[in-house]
Amino acid sequence: MIKLWGRANSSNVMKVIWLLEELGLKYDRVDVGGPFGGTSTPEYRAMNPLGVVPSLEEEGGFTLFESNSILRYLCNAHAPASPLYPQAPRTRAQVDTWLDFQQTALNRPQGTVFQGLVRIPPEKRDNAAIAAAITEVAGIWGILDARLASQPYVTGAAFTLADIAFGVHVHRWFVLPVPGRPEAANLHAWYQRLLARPAYKAHCAGPVT
Repeated sequence: MIKLWGRANSSNVMKVIWLLEELGLKYDRVDVGGPFGGTSTPEYRAMNPLGVVPSLEEEGGFTLFESNSILRYLCNAHAPASPLYPQAPRTRAQVDTWLDFQQTALNRPQGTVFQGLVRIPPEKRDNAAIAAAITEVAGIWGILDARLASQPYVTGAAFTLADIAFGVHVHRWFVLPVPGRPEAANLHAWYQRLLARPAYKAHCAGPVT
């Protein structure tokens, strides 16, 4: 049995839940992180040295951390023929590129926007840092908006792990009270396509907390 460690309102945990549901895999989830705590214990740190979420655990003592690595592993180990992580080297390389781009380019500034607008009280916000992050994030979403002008999904005609990695964040981008958010018709149309997927709507498109 797959055990997923992490609270349901974490974007990185949402990625994994969404994929598990898309693949129809059975799993148990344990609330840890944030208000639940539990990530500083020696046992948890043995799975995840930084004490963050998510972590994945399977029989035989196998554990894994880093959300995009977990996405790749689940497809490789449990659904090797899935079109979500194509086997053709060039097609897979495109998916890997956008998985890495999400993690390295989007994660930090979008996190600054999210934390600043949702989890930090107004009187404690660094408004200059939030404004700079909004500009940076808008540029990244602009890159995707341009790509999506000629194709329905991040890497082309098919829905893949790349859409999962970015999709958990685009909901927040559109529902947060982002001042001056640019119009992005192609990005919004892609977001609507994601909302048509039951697993996304159920686990990634709820209230932002």
